[in-house]
Amino acid sequence: MLTVRSLSLFLALGLLSAVEAAPQSRGRTGRKKGGQISKGQQQATTAFAQAQQIPQGVSTATDGSTILDTNATVNGLPLRFKVSAPADQFTTDSGVAGATQAAGAAGNLGLNVLLHGDGGQSFFDFPNQAVQDGLAGVAVLAPDPNLFWGGGSGLDRTDGVAHSQAVADLIANVLPSMVAFDANKVSFTGVSGGSLLLSGFFMPAHMAQFAGAAGQESQVLLNCGGLEPQVDVSADNAAALAATRVHFQSTQQELSLLQPAIPAAIQAYEQIVTGQGLAADAVGALQTVDNSPNGGHCEFDEKDFVSGVQLMADSFSAVVQGGDGVLAGTNVNVLNPVVGNEDLVFSGAS
Repeated sequence: MLTVRSLSLFLALGLLSAVEAAPQSRGRTGRKKGGQISKGQQQATTAFAQAQQIPQGVSTATDGSTILDTNATVNGLPLRFKVSAPADQFTTDSGVAGATQAAGAAGNLGLNVLLHGDGGQSFFDFPNQAVQDGLAGVAVLAPDPNLFWGGGSGLDRTDGVAHSQAVADLIANVLPSMVAFDANKVSFTGVSGGSLLLSGFFMPAHMAQFAGAAGQESQVLLNCGGLEPQVDVSADNAAALAATRVHFQSTQQELSLLQPAIPAAIQAYEQIVTGQGLAADAVGALQTVDNSPNGGHCEFDEKDFVSGVQLMADSFSAVVQGGDGVLAGTNVNVLNPVVGNEDLVFSGAS
């Protein structure tokens, strides 16, 4: 959630647009009115550099609880992150007024960790802020000049391994010093490029680390993006994926480069859990897919990127936490089993 001051600065910088939240074929580093900017200006005004000018600190979430916006260096990478939780669930080391927890204390709340799309829009919007169905919201900003999760461009995420490791280590080693949470209840939301990192790198390499306790599923919501695993899937991670609830959400007019990539990711993850001995009905209950909204990239409400992503954040529990699958405020049910629905049909391209 941005304060009035930070929102004004954010808009003045011209840091982001909905278009920039889509996977890009090349980085966008800055703009000025009238179009072109010089090479020197590009070097001075990367999206990452501009983001650092937006103030950090403590603010109020939409539910009245507390947002801490801070940063840490993880494996040599600068990670800015936000945590949204009741003030008394923060640690006394966090600097949040009203914090009561000791560093490393276990809490009752789980986490929903969001990785934004290219350019960072959803980090600043923080659609998963507030406590939603027992999960505190977390959002992490990509440590990349263009704010691309996994670096690179398009579907080629050249820094995917390093970025995934940094996210895993942030959750395991840094967040416990900031907020009390239940390490057996860590879920993930990807948006566009963030979904590419999750499916391409994080899930195949790190899901075993965040597997729920016995009888508890981890949950992953992959919005408007998906990749086949780009790294080897170990036996431990394959077993963890066989106990991970995954939903792939797209739209009828998805980006052209994602229209083949998302079905390929669906098929790859279906094969992983089938290889763990799951029958078709079990696979269909664990992994679901939908692209029925008649919108462009991430426009799940058929209107706009930002409001579409917010709709999916508001529907997280309904979609992946055992709910009825109906998107908030609509009659759209998105819980279609992946089995038999792997080959998504699109009506156009955005």
